[in-house]
Order: sequence, then C-alpha cells, then structure tokens
Amino acid sequence: MRKNILQHIGAIVSGKRNEEHLTQQQLAQQTGRGLRHIQNIEKGRVNASVEVLADVIYRLGLSADVLFYQDMPKVEQQTKQLLCKFAACTEEERAFLLKTVDCMAEQMLSRHEKAVEDKTSE
Repeated sequence: MRKNILQHIGAIVSGKRNEEHLTQQQLAQQTGRGLRHIQNIEKGRVNASVEVLADVIYRLGLSADVLFYQDMPKVEQQTKQLLCKFAACTEEERAFLLKTVDCMAEQMLSRHEKAVEDKTSE
C-alpha cells in the first residue's frame, strides 16, 4: 500500500538533505523559505507549492519523479539523481565530471576484465 504522498515527499527531502549534510535551517536559507515551512514539509504536514518543491528539488539535486513515483527502482532513482546533479553544473564542470567518470569507468572495467581472466585461468 502506498504511504501518504506528503509523508513520502517529506521523507525523501529529509533523507536527501541529510545526505547533503545540510541542516533544515541551511536548506531554508538556500531555498528562500522559512525554517518552519521546511520542517513541516519534512514531517508531511504541509502540501508544498510547486514553486517551493522546485526550489527544494533544484537545491538537493533531486528528480521530481523520485518525489511522486514511490515505487521507483533504486537504480532509476540513482540515475535521475546523477542527471539532476550533472544538469545543475556549469559547462566546464560537466566536462570535468565526464572526464572523471570516463576514467573511473575504464578503471572499473579493467578490474572486471582482470577478475574474469583470473577466474577462467584457475
């Protein structure tokens, strides 16, 4: 059974805020909202406006889908989160991130290939 949508949104916002190591006060300041309003959103007590949710989503690098699609698979949530963070960067930062991810992916693929070779040679 789906839990209350306001509680779901509140839990997602609270969890992501904590992952970002932000206090409720910091999130309130960075989104131009009051502390009490952020607290009420996180507790599922208030139906936040689209404008407020848009500011919170942007600041936390969330996808709106994560807020409204409760049964979204974890890998899809992570993919959307990555894309939102990427989109919030400048062109220069995106280029840097792409190079970094490419390098990391190559390292992981090399390790995986090595593990497969080791396993087949046993």
